[in-house]
Amino acid sequence: MDFFDKLSKKATEAYKITADKTGKFAKDTKLKIKMNDLKSQIDEIYEDIGKKVYEKHLREEDISIKNDLEEECTKIDVLSDEIENLLHQSLELKDKKQCNKCHTQINKEDKYCHECGAKQEENILSQTESQITIEEIKEDEEKNNLEKTVEVESHVSPSISENVDFTDEGYDEDNEDEIDDEEN
Repeated sequence: MDFFDKLSKKATEAYKITADKTGKFAKDTKLKIKMNDLKSQIDEIYEDIGKKVYEKHLREEDISIKNDLEEECTKIDVLSDEIENLLHQSLELKDKKQCNKCHTQINKEDKYCHECGAKQEENILSQTESQITIEEIKEDEEKNNLEKTVEVESHVSPSISENVDFTDEGYDEDNEDEIDDEEN
C-alpha cells in the first residue's frame, strides 16, 4: 500500500503543478492578446494623426498639437499606460522583471542584465507590498476603464438625445396608428 500512496501523492503534486502552470500560461496569453489589441488601437490613432497632419499640409494650414492632436495624444498616453500595466502583470506571472536599461525580460533575482550588463536595483518590496502594488494596478485599471466608458458615453449621449423627443408633447397617437397601418 505504501507504494500506491506515494504514487498517488506524486500524481497529485504533478497535477497541481501542471494546473498552476497551465493557469499562468492562460492568463499570460490573455494579457498578451489584450496588449496586442491595445497596440493595434494605438496604431489606428497614429494613422488618424497622420491623416490630420497631411490634410493640414494639403490645405497649407499650420498644425497645432494642442488644438488639433491633443485628444489623440491623450488616448495614446492612456493606452500606453494600460499596456505597461499589463506587461508588469505578465512579468509577475512569470517571476520576471524588466532590465532598467534595455527592458529585456530577466529573472527577478538577477543582479545584472544578461543582455546589456546593467546592474539592477535591488527588489526590496516584500511579498505583501508587491501584492498591494498588484491590487493598486488592478484598481487603476478599473478606474481607467470606467473613465473610458464615461468618455465614450459622453460622446454618444448628446447625439442620441438630439434625435429623440423625450417629452409627452413629442408623442402623437395619430402618427402611431399610421405606423401600425404601414406595418400591416
